[in-house]
Amino acid sequence: MGIGDVPRTGDWARSPDGATFRTALDATLATFLDGQASLLAPLGPDADRLLAETRTAVAGGKKFRAAFCHWGFRAVQPRLSEADDAWLMRACGSLELLHASALAHDDLMDASDTRRGRPATHRALEGEHRAAGWRGDPEQYGAAAAILLGDLLQGWADELLRRCGFGWDRVGPALEVFDLCRTEVIAGQFLDVSVQARGRADVDAAMTVLRYKSAKYSIERPLHVGAALAGASPDVLTTLTGFGLPLGEAFQLRDDLLGVYGDPTTTGKPAGDDLVEGKRTVLVALALDAAPPADADLLDRSLGTPLEADEVERLREVIDASGAHARVEAMIAELASTAVAALDRAGLDPHATDVLRGLAAAVTQRVV
Repeated sequence: MGIGDVPRTGDWARSPDGATFRTALDATLATFLDGQASLLAPLGPDADRLLAETRTAVAGGKKFRAAFCHWGFRAVQPRLSEADDAWLMRACGSLELLHASALAHDDLMDASDTRRGRPATHRALEGEHRAAGWRGDPEQYGAAAAILLGDLLQGWADELLRRCGFGWDRVGPALEVFDLCRTEVIAGQFLDVSVQARGRADVDAAMTVLRYKSAKYSIERPLHVGAALAGASPDVLTTLTGFGLPLGEAFQLRDDLLGVYGDPTTTGKPAGDDLVEGKRTVLVALALDAAPPADADLLDRSLGTPLEADEVERLREVIDASGAHARVEAMIAELASTAVAALDRAGLDPHATDVLRGLAAAVTQRVV
């Protein structure tokens, strides 16, 4: 079965099941943060401001990482007791805290102004400094606060998984995956920063960044965390990699297209944001390889510079004319089909398999 055989346009994300899952997850995260608020109460108003920003950081989004964790568990252990359900939701929440941590740091490193249509963490806290008329540099304050917020969220992610409720025979193997996930995403982020600093990346280098910064961390490892909590064997984890890794790559390739072609009113990011930030994505690498020299030079020297709307549009035309846009769409379809074929061969729980097919459509055909 190919990706075209599953519901299109991310139906799972909009379905009652998807909405119910996100509501339950939000409630779990709110309860956890309420507990942290009690611990930090002696610190006074500054702790309140920090906690308010953590709540903003985990609000919104499709909660895909948490969903893949949940259904990775259910693929191995279909039936949940009431306690299992609550414990699993806490484990899923840990992945969303990790994601919020990564976004706070990523937006700072990329000098992004917005996230999900709101000021990025460092910009929001910079604005608080400026509005209060405090001493020192507002930008430095915002940067310091975003680093600390990201560190705090990462620590809380570990805490929430360790204390999710399952026994150590389940939590220990899941934490091993979680540790590996953090190592991969941080190293992948450094590779991304280094590639941008060098100002060049071929397709292979861009794919390596994509795989370690996003693909594994977004889908493969969340599946593994969930499956490990369900007591999965190493062979089952390997089987899930056959689904999760190519799907994660397709997910990030879609994100790369949205970073250039996405509608700002939907994505919450400025038009052509990846071009302004100078992202050396697979899309850009393919365009630079295939475009005529003059067009390739224009694209190369425009990356990482302030761009007006007409300049963004011109760069989109260069990418389209090079065939890179169409090539990335074809790569997404091919990777998604490979992932779903691997899932269909895996012999996992039928209901979980159906839901994971829907999630595959949701992450590869999204518009935000």
